[in-house]
Parts: sequence; structure tokens; C-alpha cells
Amino acid sequence: MEKNALKKRKWVTKVVMLAFFVAAVLMYFFIPSVNKNFNSILKMFASGDFKVLRTFVESYGPYAVLVSFLLMILQSIAAPLPAFLITFANANLFGWWQGAILSWVSSMVGAAICFFIARILGRDVVEKLTSKTGIKQIDDFFKKHGRMSILIARLLPFISFDIVSYASGLTSMSFGGFIVATGIGQLPATVIYSYVGGMLTGGAQMFVTALLILFALSALIVLFRQLYIERQKRHGNNGK
Repeated sequence: MEKNALKKRKWVTKVVMLAFFVAAVLMYFFIPSVNKNFNSILKMFASGDFKVLRTFVESYGPYAVLVSFLLMILQSIAAPLPAFLITFANANLFGWWQGAILSWVSSMVGAAICFFIARILGRDVVEKLTSKTGIKQIDDFFKKHGRMSILIARLLPFISFDIVSYASGLTSMSFGGFIVATGIGQLPATVIYSYVGGMLTGGAQMFVTALLILFALSALIVLFRQLYIERQKRHGNNGK
């Protein structure tokens, strides 16, 4: 009985989620205002200018925090829109540590939503929301690095945050393990991006570039250290 109830609940959840996606697509194509606003948001992300996003969020006054929160969730679902632009905008608008908290919490919610979309709707839907190649690359990454995969992936700025979240939902890992690894791994990047974003002015571009390169190198050191540890373990097991 419990198994049947669980299956029924999962089936209902799947239908509701699919209905939501279909409704969103129909609204985009048949409601001009929705189409216009969504395209404007995509153009903001495509511009690569955090100041455009900052102005957009700020224009909502007392609802600015909510709008930023929803933008972060949108970019999570519509991978691979760049989340760091929102993080910069949040820090520049709300202050670096307040912006960091907002960016970290909203990115965690976005990651959780992606995880459950993948777990409930399956690979076919996820590949349409992201890309088949991207999911395959993360699958291979998971096979290589095992239990540390999520933590390592979150520390590496060149690995898509959102595709990792989707790919995680396609595995058998627990949601608890996923969210803890995501929270820990995402924290350094959020703090660094927020600190930089809070200081961004016209003359700070070179400083930002240098800091991001430094962060990328630091993350690579973490990755190579993990690979070295795993290699040593394999050699140790072979020698026994």
C-alpha cells in the first residue's frame, strides 16, 4: 500500500511539474508582455554587464530582494545563464556581505529545484533544459571523482553550477548529501564574487580578472590534490 501511495504521489508531482512547464512555454509564446519581459531578462544576461542587472533589480524598490532571488532561480533552471552577474549586482546594490547571503541562499534554492526537476522528470527533460553533451561530461566527472564530485565541482568556476545540480538529481545520491556539499563548495566562490562585486567601479576590471584567475588556480590546486590522494589510494590497494 505504501509503495502504491508513493508511486501515485510521484506520478502526480510529475504531472504537476510538466503542466507548469507547458503553461510557462504557452505563456511565453502567447502572452506578449511575458515574451517581452523574458527576452529582456535574457538580453541582460547576454550583455555580460552586471550594472544592467543591478539597475533592473534596483528599479523594483522594496521588492528588489525578491526580484533578485527569483532571477537567481530562473538562471538556475534556464542553464547556463551566468549566475556571477547576479552575485556582482547583489553585492553592488545591497553591500558585499548582505549580497553574499542573498546570492548564496537563492543559489542553494535554485540548486535544490534543479535537483528535484531531474529526479522527478528524468534525463530526457534535463537534456532539453541543458544539453546532452553537458550532462554527459558531468556524468563522466562524477564517475572519476566519486563522493567528492559535488564539492570539487562547486569549487571549480569553469564547471556549470546548474548542470551539476541537474546531473546530481539523475544519480542515486541523497538530497541531504547533495545540498551539504553544494553549500560548502559554493560558499568560497559566493564570498569572493560578492567581495569583488561590492567594490566594482570603472577601474576595477583588471583587479577582478586577476582575482578570478587566482580563484581558478586555487580551485585547480584543490582538484589536483584530490586526484593525487585518489591515485595514492589506488596504488596502495593494488600493493596489498
